[in-house]
Amino acid sequence: MQQETRTPYEAIGGEEQVRALVERFYDLMELEPGYAAVRATHGTELARARQNLFWFLCGWLGGPQHYVERFGHPRLRMRHMPFAIGTRERDEWLACMDQAMADVGVGQGLRQRLNAAFFQTADWMRNTPG
Repeated sequence: MQQETRTPYEAIGGEEQVRALVERFYDLMELEPGYAAVRATHGTELARARQNLFWFLCGWLGGPQHYVERFGHPRLRMRHMPFAIGTRERDEWLACMDQAMADVGVGQGLRQRLNAAFFQTADWMRNTPG
């Protein structure tokens, strides 16, 4: 019997659920005091960040390459260099994303796999000590 292989994008529920995840992520960032440091790295308005993360995550999770089609290679580290990202910002981003995934119903197994992948990327993005 052949086991069905789905991308994380499909397992989450496609574009609608990725959008819900991104919206919840940024809503939490604005509402929860525990995410103040990472929120401060985003400037005064989040509309562009919401859209870019949605486009990026669709492709990163194995779905449509909306971000790449618009902007080319993400070059994440280069694009984030203007922002001070240390351990605190990394950890708040990861906690906020984990809470958002739980809130929109991402299953525990997928959450664990995504948290591990998010950690690798977020840790690589750090550009300040501490």
